[in-house]
Amino acid sequence: MKRTAENQRKVVAVRVNPQIEQRLRLLAELTGRRQSFFLQQMIEGGIGAMEDVWLSPDVLSRVRSGTMPSRQQASDAISDLFASSMPNEANR
Repeated sequence: MKRTAENQRKVVAVRVNPQIEQRLRLLAELTGRRQSFFLQQMIEGGIGAMEDVWLSPDVLSRVRSGTMPSRQQASDAISDLFASSMPNEANR
């Protein structure tokens, strides 16, 4: 699959205690897989449970239906709103 802007994966950094890192490293070494593979599996397998616990039903339904804007989209809309109403330097 050719990578496009829509399907590129993002990097997320996380700090874990040394015992967890050691277990993850050992799992990867013994199976011949990368640590990132197992982290991806854990995230994909557990994010639904985290959403169920931490999000309100209203927000959860919008997230899962795809109608919840990302924080970046929301901040872009706000900055565009203010940028379009601000006088430019030439008109001052």
